[in-house]
Amino acid sequence: MSTFRSRAFLSILTTASLLSLSACTKLQVKMGMKVYLAKTPITAIAASLPQGPAIAPGGKSPLVVVVTQPDGKTLQTEGKGGGKVMWKDLKVTATVVAVNAKGIVTLPKDPRISDGKAGHVTITVPSHPDLHADLDIPLRYDIKYVATFDGTKGMDGINGSDGMNGSSGSPGSTDPNNPSPGGNGGNGTDGGNGGDGGNGGDAPPVQVRVTVQPGSHPLLQVSVSASGHQKFYLVDPQGGSITVHADGGAAGQGGRGGRGGSGGSGGTGTPNGSSGTSGSDGRNGFDGQPGRGGSITVTYDPQVQPYLAVIHLSNSSGPKPVFTEQTVAPLW
Repeated sequence: MSTFRSRAFLSILTTASLLSLSACTKLQVKMGMKVYLAKTPITAIAASLPQGPAIAPGGKSPLVVVVTQPDGKTLQTEGKGGGKVMWKDLKVTATVVAVNAKGIVTLPKDPRISDGKAGHVTITVPSHPDLHADLDIPLRYDIKYVATFDGTKGMDGINGSDGMNGSSGSPGSTDPNNPSPGGNGGNGTDGGNGGDGGNGGDAPPVQVRVTVQPGSHPLLQVSVSASGHQKFYLVDPQGGSITVHADGGAAGQGGRGGRGGSGGSGGTGTPNGSSGTSGSDGRNGFDGQPGRGGSITVTYDPQVQPYLAVIHLSNSSGPKPVFTEQTVAPLW
């Protein structure tokens, strides 16, 4: 298909999808399942995060908007609000956090982007420009973070192919005046052996650096790096923690041996032919070996000593983690 035809086809699909959505929306409004705010009198608007006022790095939380009508009745947004107000009838402006077309609020995983700030959203109604709602979104760091640098899983072995069944013997004659023996059935072929599973990959060496961020409420700045990749975390030791994984990759499973083919049945006759022998089942493949855990070195500032219990490490079959206490400057 030419580039021109491909673009034309995509354009037709897009148009058809938009028309379908438009027809669906009109039907929902007609059935009372949705409302057009442009045709609905409202006197007030408010917003909230029903799953909690705060959000953590990498987290998400649904936003709910409530509009009040002149008679005091309220309408809520679709989605988590389960209401009739469509998000496309609202305009949401966000700082620090982001809000998608379905009203889901998200915060970037990297705490350096949001550290020391607070999220904020402003909701306006284009059809009612005199109304707006503001919502401050505090940030939280008391969650259980996980940093994973495991080895890769070994490839599973390929299953062996099944053997072919033997052919049936040709029929003879059972006429007592003209007897003839039936043909022998063919032998089934052997099933193929399953392939061996691959070995799991070794985890890389991991470097962890931890220091205390100054402030009235102590937070831990954490850097975890391995294989040229570095991740940052901000951990509230009052309820929060961080677990670093550098486990070896799981072994690949051996493939299943193929089933031997059945012997063909002997043909009828005088006498009957012999049935063929069944083929042997193939051997199952051997599982691979799991990878080895990577070394983990934790370098922490002396001020971190009271909070070491919130740092958890996992590197099964690897060397014992090493903890080194020395001055660690702010990580950002």
